[in-house]
This record gives sequence, C-alpha cells and structure tokens, in this order.
Amino acid sequence: MNRKWKFLKIVPLVLLGIAVLGWIVMSLWNWLLPSLFAGVQQIDFLRAIGLLVLCRILFGGFRGRGGWHGGHHRQRWEQMTEEERAKFKDGMRMFRGRGK
Repeated sequence: MNRKWKFLKIVPLVLLGIAVLGWIVMSLWNWLLPSLFAGVQQIDFLRAIGLLVLCRILFGGFRGRGGWHGGHHRQRWEQMTEEERAKFKDGMRMFRGRGK
C-alpha cells in the first residue's frame, strides 16, 4: 500500500515537470528562432512537448543518473592492484595531455 501512495505522489510532480519543461521550450523557441531565422514559425505548447520527446529519442537526454552511479566502475577500481591503479592513472594523465 505504501508504494501506491509514493507513486501517486510522484505522478503530479512528473506531470508538472513535463509541463514546465514544455513551457520553457515553447518560450525559448518563440523568443529566439523566429527572429534569428526567416520562415521559422512560432510553436504551441503541444509542439514544444513533441520537440522534447523527439530530443529525448534522438539524443537520449533527461537521464537521471550518469555513468559512475551504477557502482560497476567502483567495483572494478576496488579489484585492481596498486600497480594496476598506478598504471591506469598514468595512462589517463597521458591521455589528457598532462604526461611526464
């Protein structure tokens, strides 16, 4: 029963977030693009939501968590020996252009 109430509390927040993001996209589009590019029309709220969905599909944005949160990398790091860690750090320094 507790999970059901959590779900019911989260749904309005998600819908509010989508509405706010849609409004922001619509406002920015209508403010910037018609004045920058000839022939670009203003969009309405539903098209702004559609643009958000399209961007999500194409670019995979709006992810809640990034690469290091899964724990996989941390476990791998913890399994390395001190020599392997030092070699990895040296390789990263060379890769970033701060080599010896």
